[in-house]
Amino acid sequence: MTRQLMISLAGYVLIVNVLAYGAMVLDKAKTLLSLAEVGGSAGAVLAQQMVRHKTRKEPFRSQLIRIIALQIVAIITLSIALIVAGSPEAFWNAIVSLTRGGS
Repeated sequence: MTRQLMISLAGYVLIVNVLAYGAMVLDKAKTLLSLAEVGGSAGAVLAQQMVRHKTRKEPFRSQLIRIIALQIVAIITLSIALIVAGSPEAFWNAIVSLTRGGS
């Protein structure tokens, strides 16, 4: 993975988690779940625990847990795919090849 890509990814994760944290504090349930879905689940859970907000609210709590579980599965799947491919570039080339019909 290139250094620029890693820095961009780290910046994205930091920003979306700060937004998720702020939204949790402001109690915008739909916004909270949307931010959690796009990668801000760590910030949402951190704020939930720090400000003791929505810790028992259903279905919010279940939906947040479901989002986190799906993200964990996605991370594990991506990690395995990267290991099998041997490098991020090889993985990307395989994806591009599949989308072009294997040519």
